[in-house]
Amino acid sequence: MIEIVVEARTATISAAMSVKRILPFRLRRMVGPFIFMDHAGPLTNIPVPSSALDVLPHPHIGLSTVSYLFGGQVTHRDSLGVEQIIKPGEVNWMTAGSGIAHSERFENPSSLSGGLEMIQTWVALPEKDEETNPSFNNYTVEQLPVFTDKGIWMRLIAGNAYGLSNDVKTNSPLFYLHVTLTKGTAFTLPKDYSERGLYIVSGSIELSGVNYDAGKMLVFTTGSDPVLVAKEFTTLMLLGGEPLGERYIWWNFVSSRKERIEQAKEDWKQGRIILPPNDNTEFIPLPDDRSKPAGGPPKPEPLS
Repeated sequence: MIEIVVEARTATISAAMSVKRILPFRLRRMVGPFIFMDHAGPLTNIPVPSSALDVLPHPHIGLSTVSYLFGGQVTHRDSLGVEQIIKPGEVNWMTAGSGIAHSERFENPSSLSGGLEMIQTWVALPEKDEETNPSFNNYTVEQLPVFTDKGIWMRLIAGNAYGLSNDVKTNSPLFYLHVTLTKGTAFTLPKDYSERGLYIVSGSIELSGVNYDAGKMLVFTTGSDPVLVAKEFTTLMLLGGEPLGERYIWWNFVSSRKERIEQAKEDWKQGRIILPPNDNTEFIPLPDDRSKPAGGPPKPEPLS
């Protein structure tokens, strides 16, 4: 029923922000098209200045980033000239395609007074879409359907599940939901996808007599029908879909072709991926090479 339990590891993404990194994992590189997942926060001790949390301009290819906040606020700027304040409950979907750079800035300390918590996932693109033109879309809370039942609240972030759908543009079959459960509530996963997982943001669940707490991702075998029970008030992120095949991931680059990763490295070094026009005075330089493929056979070491 459970294929693997992924324990979140700690990763540092800016001067003052460490995150829980869930994907990729050395024994499970992807779940459906989802190739990356970070959980930032909950952070209540906001540094002064809050700009210490900033993630400077950096590049992406071959993927879509999906940013979703539970609390706080962040300003997104990218190569297209988009400047978007990201707020809790919205979906912010940036498709890198052939190449884009973006930054994430924490410029309004008052918006962080209640703390900061966010999830960022990356969705790999099908081969036919890997070189598509970059784009960015913000979807407001009002555009995202919510379902409630006794003990259950859920918001569909993207894809299709439980009879819910929305207008968030995706490139392959997937589902992604924010779910809360009250204590004692039983819950099952969508059945229409070959790869399915859940990440426990807070609280804990019981499955087949075993308890699982926050910071763990459970990935389930194809065709199983697990019934989980919330042991307390619990927040989950449900995700999955259909696999796309092997992908290479190196730093912020994803591709089905290793040589495309090498090209992206050189493009960033040579300034061929344009910086955000309204945030172009600094950037994150290319790190040392630690390339490993994802989505194929298990590899001996995790990516960081």
